[in-house]
Amino acid sequence: MVKICCIGAGYVGGPTMAVIALKCPDVEVVVVDISESRIAGWNSDRLPIYEPGLDDVVRQCRGRNLFFSTDVNRYVGEADIVFVSVNTPTKTRGLGAGKAADLTYWESAARMIGDVSRSDKIVVEKSTVPVKTAEAIEKILAHHGRGVRYQILSNPEFLAEGTAVQDLFCPDRVLIGGRETPEGQAAVKALKDVYARWVPEDRIITTNLWSAELSKLAANAFLAQRISSVNAISALCEATGADVAEVACSIGKDKRIGPRFLSASVGFGGSCFQKDILNLVYICECYALPEVAEYWRQVIGINDYQKSRFVNRVVSSMFNTVAGKKVAVLGFAFKKDTGDTRETPAIDVCRGLLGDKAVVSIYDPQVTEEQVRRDLAMKKFDWDHPRHLQPVGEPAGQQVIAMAPDAYEAARDAHAVCILTEWEEFRNLDYSRMYDAMQKPAFVFDGRNIVDPEKLREIGFIVYSIGKPLDNWLKDMPAVA
Repeated sequence: MVKICCIGAGYVGGPTMAVIALKCPDVEVVVVDISESRIAGWNSDRLPIYEPGLDDVVRQCRGRNLFFSTDVNRYVGEADIVFVSVNTPTKTRGLGAGKAADLTYWESAARMIGDVSRSDKIVVEKSTVPVKTAEAIEKILAHHGRGVRYQILSNPEFLAEGTAVQDLFCPDRVLIGGRETPEGQAAVKALKDVYARWVPEDRIITTNLWSAELSKLAANAFLAQRISSVNAISALCEATGADVAEVACSIGKDKRIGPRFLSASVGFGGSCFQKDILNLVYICECYALPEVAEYWRQVIGINDYQKSRFVNRVVSSMFNTVAGKKVAVLGFAFKKDTGDTRETPAIDVCRGLLGDKAVVSIYDPQVTEEQVRRDLAMKKFDWDHPRHLQPVGEPAGQQVIAMAPDAYEAARDAHAVCILTEWEEFRNLDYSRMYDAMQKPAFVFDGRNIVDPEKLREIGFIVYSIGKPLDNWLKDMPAVA
């Protein structure tokens, strides 16, 4: 029996290993983590992350050939293949602060692997890492001696939260990078054989190590670039009276462009896009490519501009102040079908509203009050450290943040509703009921373009939808970002 161990029981490690265990019943898969509470969650009926379909996969395999444990040393030592899926946060101090990836946890994992290994191992980079990380890991492991041989592979994940299980079942591609040596290619084949149990061979791509490492950063940068591109156009649409949805539909019909990732919104979030682009910027600067670095930096610049523009639109529309006014925030996760709040635009929007002394009432079907308060308290980039290492203080405006049990309660007596996550339930709310319970004039600021502006205007709302022709009320109150 092949033995696989994954270090890190998070959004990537947990689902990936669960699907491998399901598809390869003769392979023993153990997910290890130093967090006792996280491992306890994986061993319970309430998993520590929300992902459609994941409960069923884990239930089928757990206790058979899928195990979750805090005994890191034992299972890493016994494994043939070790996946490393640990945090790679952006550095907050020192060389490369604000851009470079902090590889502290990766280095610690590599040293631990070297300490406990007594047999040859394939070590697989699953975390998103800078180009040439594999080379550094090779050097660390080479100095541990003991006659143990290691092969380092890069196998980046391309999962989208909310569809991660389906992405694992039917991936667009599986990318495996390894050394172009006989030993390296043998390791590539060993990992390829695991995936080939359910992934068609033509979707398993093999490259050299550096191409695989860079491909992950480049893929996220391209996706984020599309979002920032359509968001930039959304600002122009509002200024000219064009409709960004119609523009996006038109250009998306071009086969060279395609329709994906062309939905204007309040901005992108999640654990990867900003972090990976900043990493790419830093790498470009290190290789003396300042023009390339600046090009990618602007993708983040537009994203920040879009969030700021949204907040300014809210404030300017409501007589240039939201002080003391209740504002309902519907959705705090960075996208629907996940409870993940990492880099969610809702954080910056809520902070902007709180900065103008609004009273903010938040409802999200998958995000807890504890998580919201932690997110609003944390400094930038602190979220990507393990939970027990996250420095948390008291957020500004603690007394004017409230969590509501549902959307209607969030909007009761509110002056405005801000839709920040595209949960399906928000499309089907009884907005007439909501309007009746709100202060007047009542505003809806749709940061995801999921409601019909005309229907809401018929009810009586003043409506702002990103990139759509402006309500007459809003035309007289321009937002200055």
